[in-house]
Amino acid sequence: MARTYLEEELDMWAKAGVHGHTVGSRPWAWAENKIEDMMAEVVGAEPEEVALMNGLTVNLHLLLLSFYKPTAARHKILLEDKAFPSDHYAVESQIRLRGFDPQEKIVPAAQGEETLRTQDILDVIEKEGDSIAVVMFSGVQYYTGQLFNMAAITEAGHKKGCYVGFDCAHAAGNVELKLHAWGVDFACWCSYKYINSGAGGIAGAFIHKKHKDTIKPALTGWWGHDLNTRFQMNNVMDLQPGISGFRLSNQPILLVCPLQASLEVFKMTSMQALRKKSLLLTGYLEFLIRHYYTKDPGRPQKPHVRIITPSDPEQRGCQLSLSFSVPIREVFDELERRGVACDMREPSVLRIAPVPMYNSFTDVHRFVETLGAALTATSQK
Repeated sequence: MARTYLEEELDMWAKAGVHGHTVGSRPWAWAENKIEDMMAEVVGAEPEEVALMNGLTVNLHLLLLSFYKPTAARHKILLEDKAFPSDHYAVESQIRLRGFDPQEKIVPAAQGEETLRTQDILDVIEKEGDSIAVVMFSGVQYYTGQLFNMAAITEAGHKKGCYVGFDCAHAAGNVELKLHAWGVDFACWCSYKYINSGAGGIAGAFIHKKHKDTIKPALTGWWGHDLNTRFQMNNVMDLQPGISGFRLSNQPILLVCPLQASLEVFKMTSMQALRKKSLLLTGYLEFLIRHYYTKDPGRPQKPHVRIITPSDPEQRGCQLSLSFSVPIREVFDELERRGVACDMREPSVLRIAPVPMYNSFTDVHRFVETLGAALTATSQK
């Protein structure tokens, strides 16, 4: 339907011009509002807690401008080790903007481990919480694929008086989220990974409704003005409550269309059902990789694969992150030659994600067979 919706709006532009803002099935002036209830279902929020706007990092900056209120005693931001670079840069710049030297607290993995122990995260919050203004974690860690215990992290942060927010880029549409029920203060995510809206698609932002009357945007634009009076053009801000007040400008209608098409597919099922299939798909992938490609002491020359993503299904989403005994770039190239779409991340990981929306168990089996051929070809070079 994405192509159909795009053609409808191109046709509207050609025939109606500026009037497309207020007519048609998705008037440009509020088109994103018409699909926010579907997005709210995907992330476990109430519709009034979600806004579709901007890109993820822009939204993260807008949220931190309002939630990060540093004092001399409480000015740290807690991040996981190896946070996504854009998150790291955003946090550093927010700290500098407030006149502090960047000294965000990083939670490291235990020695010899590549993922984080939940208890280690909670221990850091308990120990350092009085100096932490914001706990800012990923929902799913982009590199390792680890799914963090968002409910436990939120509860621990609140007990120490911290705001708690999450970058859900790799969690939204991947795992079952309950942002409202968990009491998460704020969150942001993109829509072009598991939500399938296409590269550069409109991002999402969340503020829990408990903050709707207390947390205000530091930066405002006319799309944050109440729709009922927005076009009176009187230059007197009538700010919408909650996340809606953080809107700055109208969203590109050509980006709304593919997101609408994708969310309508999500509406046909549920995150619970998708997660149920996902656990089986990724479990099957893990079983086959361990069965065929685990290191064999009796055959030291045989290429082998190591899974760095947690084996516990409750600590991961679709993704398995793999490292190899042979050069990873060559494995990646061999897979691409065989028509496999996967993702290489420096320094040494391939990310493989069987997605329950459109992948099958046959796809997983074919991938594992193709991986074997790629490993053999690489080892013979």
